[in-house]
Amino acid sequence: MATLIRVCLGSATVAGITAAGVVAPMAQTSGVDPNLMVLAVGAGSLMFSHVNDSAFWMFKEYFGLSLKDTFRSCTMMETLVGSFGIVFVLLLSLFV
Repeated sequence: MATLIRVCLGSATVAGITAAGVVAPMAQTSGVDPNLMVLAVGAGSLMFSHVNDSAFWMFKEYFGLSLKDTFRSCTMMETLVGSFGIVFVLLLSLFV
């Protein structure tokens, strides 16, 4: 949910807060550990940084990169962080 909102809006903060509000009722009724749900929403909100994100443009300007290079570096870095985050949340859910 957070990833979809992040792609549409660009803001990780808005994506995280909105997704938390949407999945909170599901977390209460499904019996999922709320701590893991928070981590999953956080990981999802970090995915796919692109032109809608102000941090994307700050990264581009600060490092003097072209738009293509910013996509290859900043967007890839954010996607890897989010992907590894959700993988570790899933692994952690096996032990909690």
